[in-house]
Amino acid sequence: ALVGGGPGDAELITVRGRRLLAHADVVVADRLAPQELLAELSPDVEVIDAAKIPYGRAMAQDAINDVLIDRARAGKFVVRLKGGDPFVFARGYEEVIACTDAGIPVTVVPGVTSAIAVPALAGVPVTHRGLNHEFVVVSGHLAPDHPESLVNWDALAVMKGTIVLLMAVERIELFVKILIQGGRPADTPVLVVQHGTTSAQRTLHATLADAPERIRSDGIRPPAIIVIGPVAAFGA
Repeated sequence: ALVGGGPGDAELITVRGRRLLAHADVVVADRLAPQELLAELSPDVEVIDAAKIPYGRAMAQDAINDVLIDRARAGKFVVRLKGGDPFVFARGYEEVIACTDAGIPVTVVPGVTSAIAVPALAGVPVTHRGLNHEFVVVSGHLAPDHPESLVNWDALAVMKGTIVLLMAVERIELFVKILIQGGRPADTPVLVVQHGTTSAQRTLHATLADAPERIRSDGIRPPAIIVIGPVAAFGA
């Protein structure tokens, strides 16, 4: 079972996800999977750390695929526990393909994505009547000028709605620069939430122009959600 564990708070996993986790023989868990859920597992459950720590140690995706297949072929019920939703910048579908190609059936359990839940619990809706008619969730994994980037930053700059940036703290200066150059007003409200939905949550309200400086001076580090748009002014 490929299970989305939610944005961090252990109570935000789905009922189905928690039920399947309780029946697991093996749990392959990401760094952002709720750690409280792992602590509740029976001692005889094998827990495999599949953390992908930015700029640090990481378990290669091929190795993750291999361990899922290996344990399932051994007759174990395997739960792949991810943070958020497994299909939102989480390589979940790559794991589904690897397992199904190996003849292993997969149950997918969607999760509460941090892109919506974290701003919500910080007092900011990603949409609000009269303010915006769209929101877009963007990966900040690659710089705007990276040859493999698939993001149309010019289009994002001219849209009036909400931009939710994930994995963007390391390159926030680059993202802010290209958005302002593309036409986003410098005084656009920005919300930054670190460790959202957990007891370690920290929030920062800024504008697009001063967000990078504020993020650095406040020592914001991943995981953090960055919300850009008029709705980000709520909760300030």
